[in-house]
Amino acid sequence: MKLAYHTNTWGGVVGHPAGVTSVKDLYYLANGSTEEALRDVSAAGYEGVELFDGNLVQYAGREEELRAPMEELGLQLVAVYSGANFIYPDVLEDELSRIRGAARLAAGLGAEHLVVGGGAVRASGTREEDYRLLGEGLEKVVSIADEAGLIASFHPHLGTCVESPEQIAKTFEHTGVNFCPDTAHLEAGGGDPAELIRTHGDRIKYVHLKDYADGDFLPLGEGGLDFGRIMRALDDVGYDGWITVELDAYDDPKEGARISKKFLDEVTA
Repeated sequence: MKLAYHTNTWGGVVGHPAGVTSVKDLYYLANGSTEEALRDVSAAGYEGVELFDGNLVQYAGREEELRAPMEELGLQLVAVYSGANFIYPDVLEDELSRIRGAARLAAGLGAEHLVVGGGAVRASGTREEDYRLLGEGLEKVVSIADEAGLIASFHPHLGTCVESPEQIAKTFEHTGVNFCPDTAHLEAGGGDPAELIRTHGDRIKYVHLKDYADGDFLPLGEGGLDFGRIMRALDDVGYDGWITVELDAYDDPKEGARISKKFLDEVTA
């Protein structure tokens, strides 16, 4: 099992303000220091990192400034995370252009995975056709990833039209994209993470772990999820790839990473 950590905890999850008026610039962004995050992730004992697309494209044209510290710290760029509305045809090409640029940059830095979340919720409510539109958009993401030499996975996410097990299944009727289970989002969306892993095990090429309780995302072991059962489910479906721990916000990001690593070491001992 290879363990990575997402750098979004350093600065928390925000979005680029330029995206309010130009959707092509609507990147996910952690508003902290990527360099500090790399040092802390390495010190906590992880082998890899995942970056938001917005933090990655900050290094466009100066990739060596990211590659050099990762090599020095013995870290691999495992994945880039992006997202889109997907259900609005008029802006889809601009969304895909942004994802395509991040995918190419990630591939050039040695990443293996492209992870996307999304599926907007309309002001008037979700329509059945939105799942078809989302599926069609995700198929285009698969093509983008294939062109870049990456593996594309879809990450169901709170605040989108894909939260519940039923919504996940409905989405997968329209796309062959892989499934990135995020244990906290699956639990918060009303699902059983272990059962969803077993149900969609043939689609799992990449995994996100975080804990959850009472509406809060937490370091592993500090919430209510049964990670022994979750890890057994991953074993049952034959998963042996990267596992990335993620925590959207924490007062002490380095300590949050350390807590989760210590817990995983104990669970997998």
